[in-house]
Amino acid sequence: MKFIKIDNDSYGTILISWCICAVLIFLTARYIPILWISLPLCIAFVVFMVFITWFFRVPDRSTPEEENSRLVTSVADGKVVIVEKAFEKEYLKRDCIQISVYMDFFDVHCNFWPITGEITYYKYHPGKYLLAFHPKSSELNEHSSTSIRNKHGEVFFKQIAGTFARRIVCYSEPGRIEYRGDQCGVIKFGSRIDLFVPLEADVKVKVGDKVRAIESVLAVLPD
Repeated sequence: MKFIKIDNDSYGTILISWCICAVLIFLTARYIPILWISLPLCIAFVVFMVFITWFFRVPDRSTPEEENSRLVTSVADGKVVIVEKAFEKEYLKRDCIQISVYMDFFDVHCNFWPITGEITYYKYHPGKYLLAFHPKSSELNEHSSTSIRNKHGEVFFKQIAGTFARRIVCYSEPGRIEYRGDQCGVIKFGSRIDLFVPLEADVKVKVGDKVRAIESVLAVLPD
């Protein structure tokens, strides 16, 4: 039997949620004697406990064509909401192709390195908690920025908090070599990823596509 792997940084969140639900179940059972009211409430709390555990799962997936260092795979599960030319002004300071993936409440929220390479830049930005679809959320919301480079090019991405995402975990350390498909962090609750690839990259997705972290190829870097 294969057990679900849980994100290492999320056990505290799960424990707090379970404790709150356990107290609510006790109070409901103790002080609401009407069975047709208390029973559904207790079931709802148990379902929430299961869901919050499942929410922080780490998927067991394989990267496509492991030997191909040109492939850029998705950092997160979700829906592609932006594919356009954009100027990346924080670090790369040049025109790129921006690919944004929105994670809803039911997507896997662990994040994974898009390419194999060296971490060249990392910065955490405190900020607001606008809806992740808001045009200014990429700049104004709390986010972490990372750039990773190999011989084919450099990929820059942001983990962006949303209205309900109040904690971003990022494992980026400049100078370290990381491998595509390994976990690079987690965003707790719904949010989005903005990823920037070179203009010469061959983009493989379009707006509206559903993508899966590790498995879905977003672009191919130039040779």
